[in-house]
Amino acid sequence: MAVYTHVSAEALATFLARYDVGELVSAKGIAEGVENSNYLVDTTQGRFILTLYEKRVAADDLPYFMALLDHLDAKGLPVPPAIKDRNGVEIQELEGRPACLIKFLSGVSLSHPTVAQARAAGDALGEMHRAVVDFAPTRDNSMGFKTWQPLLDRCGRDLDQIAPGLYDDLAFATEDVVSFWFDQDYEKTAIHADLFPDNVLMLGDRVTGLIDFYFACTDARVYDVAVMHSAWSFDPSGSHYDPSIGDALVAGYERHFPLSPFERAEFQKFASGACIRFALSRAWDWLNTPADALVTRKDPLAYMRRLKHYDPALVKRVA
Repeated sequence: MAVYTHVSAEALATFLARYDVGELVSAKGIAEGVENSNYLVDTTQGRFILTLYEKRVAADDLPYFMALLDHLDAKGLPVPPAIKDRNGVEIQELEGRPACLIKFLSGVSLSHPTVAQARAAGDALGEMHRAVVDFAPTRDNSMGFKTWQPLLDRCGRDLDQIAPGLYDDLAFATEDVVSFWFDQDYEKTAIHADLFPDNVLMLGDRVTGLIDFYFACTDARVYDVAVMHSAWSFDPSGSHYDPSIGDALVAGYERHFPLSPFERAEFQKFASGACIRFALSRAWDWLNTPADALVTRKDPLAYMRRLKHYDPALVKRVA
């Protein structure tokens, strides 16, 4: 979450008047995250999240995201569907951006998950994958392996402003992992593709919310697990790996979908792909985030350190 587009109190009050949610009491921008503009909104009837979708989220993709959230909500999963206005409309426009008013979920995101919490989060991912077996809509992965080389090319040698040698390391790793991906024929399903600890809400050891589905797409289940593994099993800097967290996450997931022999054998390659994807997107954001945006930039080198853990041969210059 973040704030790129600023919303006045007057515009927000007019927006809320479309809904049966009471009158505006307060609104506060949320700085965490990098994708969309988000506000915590309190009204006389409760608390909500207002999301304005920025350039990386295409308006044409929103019906897919809303359909997925509605599907998961109907299956009883703890997800935040968009609230419909009095005319049954979910997707609105505010300050020139597509916008939705989102159900607020209780719980906190974790900075240092325990083994029990990691197991519960992995279990929740497996439950989500089980729930989408009958979900028909599809969406290509907008940050899938076919996009990595073009994104690397757009960043170019500016990557070396972040760290000397970053361009060469990412170029070498991208070529290696993309060649692996092109050779695979794997079963696809709807995945979250971004289930970091800050996208899982918990109370104690219980998952109370899976949020931020705006990279959800149709791709390999094991890749979703690998994204979680790379995000949960390391400290924020990517310097320290805790195998007990990663093992617990996978164990929780395997209550629903045991990894196949191929998935287990090639798990590190899928995790390396996750590292490349997030190193590249973080690097792009690092180089291109507007100076006046209320947003916390994420360190791309934290994912280069993770990549070096999964495959030391791919990272030779940065650490």
